[in-house]
Amino acid sequence: MKILPAMDLIDGKCVRLYQGDFNQTTQVGSDPESQLQIFIDDGAEIIHIVDLDGARSGKPDQLELISRLCAKSPVPIQIGGGIRNLETVKAYVEAGAERVVIGTAAVEDEYFLKKALKDYKKNIVIGIDARNEKVAVSGWETETEVDYIEFAKKMEEFGVETIVFTDISKDGTMQGPNLEQLKKINDAVGCKIVASGGIRNEADLDAVAQLGIEEAIVGKAMYEGTVKLRRS
Repeated sequence: MKILPAMDLIDGKCVRLYQGDFNQTTQVGSDPESQLQIFIDDGAEIIHIVDLDGARSGKPDQLELISRLCAKSPVPIQIGGGIRNLETVKAYVEAGAERVVIGTAAVEDEYFLKKALKDYKKNIVIGIDARNEKVAVSGWETETEVDYIEFAKKMEEFGVETIVFTDISKDGTMQGPNLEQLKKINDAVGCKIVASGGIRNEADLDAVAQLGIEEAIVGKAMYEGTVKLRRS
């Protein structure tokens, strides 16, 4: 199991949300550059960074900061939040990001998505964030009527190779991942699925691994020390 420690950014600070609620925000960890170094020193193989300001605004509000983090990191970086056009994809790839997560725009702008896959296929990851099995967009604040499984199948048809799946109701709760939904999406498509949301301990990681999923994003449990990058 490859663990992706998560760094969520609002106004240049590391934060955690509860169930994607921007009104339930807690500052965590150190400043972003120090936190990045902690993850690297602890043995991270890839680090997940989200521009939460960008996720709401639809533009890369923290591009400068995230570019500095990419330049500093000797390990791959996966970026999400506010990636809605080719210019932003290009900017992050040129900054050194290995993976760029497209969420809202994958639902709302097929032309952009197809162009991004054509030009940057090896860098593109699709983020599917669901509440009650329906895809949510715009920083998880707007729910659609799109079923998460049907959307995953559509993304596979477009040529997507990697999907990050988050059950929003689990995110930041430390209540365990939604294993049922993770199994359904992993069984439904041949894409690599990255689990996200609710992971609280090593047992949760083992349960996710038993589904055949090989990567998991861990946020709150990483900061609280209940999951460590170097597993015994």
